[in-house]
Amino acid sequence: MAKSAAGSPFSSLMERLGLASSKVVEGPDHLDEYITSLPSHQNAINALPGWNQAFPPEYGLNAGGMHLYNDPRILWLFEQTGSLAAKRVLEVGPLEAAHTRMIDQHGPAVLDAIEANKLCYLRCLVAKEIFQLQSARFYLGDIQLWLEERPDHYDLVVASGVLYHMQDPIRFLEAIANRTDSLFLWTHYADDTVMPPGDARRGAFVGQPEVRHHLGVDVHLHPRSYLGAWKNKAFCGGMHDLHRWIDRNDLLALLNRFGFDDIRIWGDEPQHAYGPAFCVFARRSQPLNPVAV
Repeated sequence: MAKSAAGSPFSSLMERLGLASSKVVEGPDHLDEYITSLPSHQNAINALPGWNQAFPPEYGLNAGGMHLYNDPRILWLFEQTGSLAAKRVLEVGPLEAAHTRMIDQHGPAVLDAIEANKLCYLRCLVAKEIFQLQSARFYLGDIQLWLEERPDHYDLVVASGVLYHMQDPIRFLEAIANRTDSLFLWTHYADDTVMPPGDARRGAFVGQPEVRHHLGVDVHLHPRSYLGAWKNKAFCGGMHDLHRWIDRNDLLALLNRFGFDDIRIWGDEPQHAYGPAFCVFARRSQPLNPVAV
């Protein structure tokens, strides 16, 4: 008669190793890392914490509260650029791909989107699947190294909500200027006139302003801290707690020194709740010789 499994040499070995038990383990009816409901995009959204953006209503999905899918700042950008069909575009800090979707709908040949935040990157991949993006390719890592170590030339660089999170905004802007002739920024900026000492919006500033001399421009930088905000899963700031805001006029002067002689401003909000902010579209009338890609 055949031996039962319980009395086999294999089961004896498992018992000696502590990997077998005759007792039934009480617990849930499925493992925690698995989803047992009907497959859906909402399941993918729910699997990742910290969503910031909302999806368009027609998708019937619940995520974050920021309605960025038809952002007037990006619509204004399209008015400045004209057609993006067959163009090469770089997006810095795509967050959760709402702006990426808007750009993708304009048919660029290349749309590289660089995100340094691991959770934001994963949320971008979920959004890419939901939106069925055609041109966008997402990469996880440091945009500064992408700009400085790769040879790519882009027809447009889009950096919405990025510059004011940078530890070294001068280095960041110069690296972009070496890779494109057209740049879009939406950014907070420092301005002692509209945000004077004592303004509550200066509460995150730390230490004294710094002055750096670059290409003949005295650039005033204001160090800031996130004051622990990065502990929240929804945090979507920069890579370093210490980051620097740049003075408004110094930013525009610096862009001009980098060769952007056509500079347009829209949506200037000096009383923005978190600090003065505006959109900047900067373009060279005489393009650089593009580096081979």
